[in-house]
Amino acid sequence: MQITTIGIDLAKTVFQLHAVDADGTTVIRKRLRRAEVLSFVSGLEPCLIGMEACATSHYWARELAKFGHTVKLMPPAYVKPYVKRGKNDATDAEAICEAVTRPNMRFVPVKSADQQAVLVLHRARALLIRQQTMLANAFRAHLAEFGIVIPQGIRHVRALIERVFGEGEDPIDLPALARTALRPLVAQLMELRLQIKTIEKELLAWHRTSQESRRLETIPGVGFITATAIAATVADPSHFRSSREFSAWLGLTPRQNSSGGKDRLGRVSKMGNGYLRSLIVVGATAMIRYAREKGAVSARWINALLEKKPARLVSVAVANKTARIAWALLVRKEDYRVPVPVAA
Repeated sequence: MQITTIGIDLAKTVFQLHAVDADGTTVIRKRLRRAEVLSFVSGLEPCLIGMEACATSHYWARELAKFGHTVKLMPPAYVKPYVKRGKNDATDAEAICEAVTRPNMRFVPVKSADQQAVLVLHRARALLIRQQTMLANAFRAHLAEFGIVIPQGIRHVRALIERVFGEGEDPIDLPALARTALRPLVAQLMELRLQIKTIEKELLAWHRTSQESRRLETIPGVGFITATAIAATVADPSHFRSSREFSAWLGLTPRQNSSGGKDRLGRVSKMGNGYLRSLIVVGATAMIRYAREKGAVSARWINALLEKKPARLVSVAVANKTARIAWALLVRKEDYRVPVPVAA
């Protein structure tokens, strides 16, 4: 019995294995507890192991690769068509075992522990920012009950806090009970601000040690936050065959509904990594804001689009271009070069 391919359906405690030989004949269908997986796989000859790219998959890929196995991760959406009927762990493992052998299957590069740690920093920062937004909105809403309304934005909230609890000019008169209720919200807001700054300092320190991240920062509209997120997420840019494929993976290309030789393009698909897409779009929005500055070569293309299209649509177009440039820099290992205008 020579096992050539194994499909593993990952879970928290119970894992399902499906193994086949060189002829495609099923030789093993087995359920394993979490603690039994490594000991069972370590006793097998090196073979191809397929798993869905999901939570904990990169950890298991690194651990199984230590025993000499070739481990490949696949997007769950690409594995689903191989499920024959029904939905259970056994059929999922069989579908994974079948999908990993397909020559046209697209695989997800295995991330290192260092890359995952950087992404954990990004997720923690995003969570803290969401909590900061919730507290700021609650603070504004409570003060609106007393007729105090301010524009949106965290900087306006900080200025309002100074007026409520500070001793500066133009203080706000509130009942003592209201101040007592608002004081813990303000304390949490200040603490969250410090924690966000601490995480950003850690990201900046990693950014300075990463050549790919520093290379990405040379792109207009890309700061160290976006650069570290791309560098940590895209482990191997060569897995994308072109810059358009990378942009499509980010969900920045139009959704197609073409048939019969007629091309029908809709809105952007918003598939793939939503966190990266949001960072790139925010950077593109900042580029549009300052596009009319004199001497900016890229402003000509942006301003030409703004004359014909809405600003939000232009921001997605700029984000698409930024994503393509990022892929090109990662593949060619070069810094961004500002285009030189052609003389008339």
